[in-house]
Amino acid sequence: MADFLSGEGEMELMEAARRVVELRRIVAHHDYLYNVLDAPKISDREYNALFRELAELERRFPTLASPESPTSRVGGAPIESLPRALHSAPLLSLDNAFSETDLRDFHRRILGLAGVPEQGLAYVSELKLDGLSVVLNYRDGALVRGATRGDGLVGEDVTSNLRTIRSLPLRLREPVTVEVRGEVIMPLA
Repeated sequence: MADFLSGEGEMELMEAARRVVELRRIVAHHDYLYNVLDAPKISDREYNALFRELAELERRFPTLASPESPTSRVGGAPIESLPRALHSAPLLSLDNAFSETDLRDFHRRILGLAGVPEQGLAYVSELKLDGLSVVLNYRDGALVRGATRGDGLVGEDVTSNLRTIRSLPLRLREPVTVEVRGEVIMPLA
């Protein structure tokens, strides 16, 4: 693409490329601290700002996008010491919305996907609780496996840990086979 750019445009692409490399390194470092070491060093707000800047640069300069970019990944690598759990479908993250414009863009996307008139939609919102994403597999109503999100394709099998949560049903009232995605949270107290 640089061949088609001249002067200022080429310089802008080169500066963007340098910043993308720097942001990928910074974001990957903080992903490792958060997802692997469980020792974050920056706030969620600071991390999200870095991530959004990287995503915006990749959007503006598509030639800089890469499957190895943190923007193309979900969560962290599964911990080696725990058994692997292959997900039946990718467990993706939800996008964040930080402004009225973000919410309006979300609303337009939903209208397009739902195929219903604007009056046919209603929203419910709640405070964001940050925890551990898990997927629960029930067969004939019995909990057979619980797994973390991991990298979105493969997580850790944490069934025995999840069985200790009193509010988590080990058996459903109906003998259904179902996969349930949820969030495990622990209050700071």
